[in-house]
Amino acid sequence: MQKNCIYLDNNATTQVDPEVLEVMLPYLTDYYGNPSSMHSFGGQVGKGVKIAREQLAALLGADESEIIFTSCGTEGDNAAIRAALLAQPEKRHIITTQVEHAAVLNVCKQLETQGYSVTYLSVDSQGQLDLNELEASLTGNTALVTIMYANNETGTVFPIEQIGLRVKERGAIFHVDAVQAVGKIPLNMKTSTIDMLTLSGHKLHAPKGIGALYVRRGVRFRPFLIGGHQERGRRAGTENVPGIIALGKAAEMELLHLPDATNRERKLRDRLEKTLLAAIPNCEVNGDPQHRLPNTTNIGFKYIEGEAILLSLNKYGICASSGSACTSGSLEPSHVLRAMGLPYTTLHGSIRFSLSRFTTDAEIDQVIAVMPEIVERLRALSPFKNDEAGWLQQQAQTLVNK
Repeated sequence: MQKNCIYLDNNATTQVDPEVLEVMLPYLTDYYGNPSSMHSFGGQVGKGVKIAREQLAALLGADESEIIFTSCGTEGDNAAIRAALLAQPEKRHIITTQVEHAAVLNVCKQLETQGYSVTYLSVDSQGQLDLNELEASLTGNTALVTIMYANNETGTVFPIEQIGLRVKERGAIFHVDAVQAVGKIPLNMKTSTIDMLTLSGHKLHAPKGIGALYVRRGVRFRPFLIGGHQERGRRAGTENVPGIIALGKAAEMELLHLPDATNRERKLRDRLEKTLLAAIPNCEVNGDPQHRLPNTTNIGFKYIEGEAILLSLNKYGICASSGSACTSGSLEPSHVLRAMGLPYTTLHGSIRFSLSRFTTDAEIDQVIAVMPEIVERLRALSPFKNDEAGWLQQQAQTLVNK
C-alpha cells in the first residue's frame, strides 16, 4: 500500500487480505495445472477449486453446486439477467430500481431497445423503496425482478426478503446484486427468497478479476458464455484458478470475522460521522440512517464541490469518493442521489467514506482532524456559501454551459 495512505474507499475496491494472497500465490507458481485435466497434476488444482467453492458456499449458506465462478460482478449481473429472460421467453417485463449499478441499469436500457419493458422503481429521500409500488408493478408478464441488496453510494440496505416474497407470489425470478452486501451482512441462501445472487471478490479482500453467481437449485439457467464444460456447463472458459482460490479463502476469512468486524466498522463509521456532523455546519448524512451497511457513510457538505474536497483529502493521503460523477469528467450529479431528490446544494458536495476491517482508529482520527479545515477553507472561497439561490443559479448555468 502507498505509504501513509488512509484508504476509505472500500466500496470501490478493497486491499487483498495478506492471508488470501499467501494462499493464492502457489497457484501462480507451483500449482499451475489446468483443473480440468485428467492427470494428477491438474487434479490437485481441481481439488483446490472444489475447496474454494465449498468455502464460498459456506459464507452464502448455499450448496456448492449452486456456485458459478465468474470474472466479476458485471458478468454475474449480465449472466443472471439474460438467463432469467431466456428461461421465460414468453415474458417481456423486467422490474429494477432507479439506483442500481450500471451493470444492471445499462443492461436493462439495452433490453428496452429489444422490445422488453422495464419498470424503474423510485426511492424516497432516504433511498428506500416503496413496496406498494413494487406490488403494483408486478404482472403476469414480469419475467425478472433485479434489485441490489445494498446501495454502493449510500449504503442503504433494501428489505430483500420482503421483496422476494412478493416476487415469488407472482412467479417471477428474483435476482439480487449483492456485491456490496456479501461479507458485511449475514446471508443464508437456504432460507432466502433469492433465486440468483451476484458477488465480486475485490469487494471482500480478494483480488480483482474474480466473482461468483449463486443460482438456486431448480432455477432454469442458460449460460452467458458458451464453450467448454467448465462450471458444470454453466460458464465456459478455463477457470481463473488463483482468483478462485483467493475468493474461497476471502470468503472463509469474512465468515470468520463476522459479526465482530462489522460491529467494529460500524462503531468507527458512527464516530466519524457524528464527529463531523457536530464539527461542520451545513452537512447531513445521505441515505437511510438505520438500514444501511455498517461500513458506509455518505455525507453531503453544502455549497462546495465534492471534487474539491477529494483533491484536498488526497493531499493528506486520504482516499474517499464523491457522490458526484464530476470526478469522471462530468458535472452531472450521482444518479443515486438525484433519484433520492436531494437538493443541488447537497448533491455536488457529497462524499462517501467506506471502511473495512483493516481501517484503524488512528486513520479515523486523522480524517476527523482535517475535514473541518478543508470544508471551511473551500466554503471561504465560494461566493455563495450563504446564498443558496445564488449557488443553485451557478450550478444551473454550469450545466447549461457544459
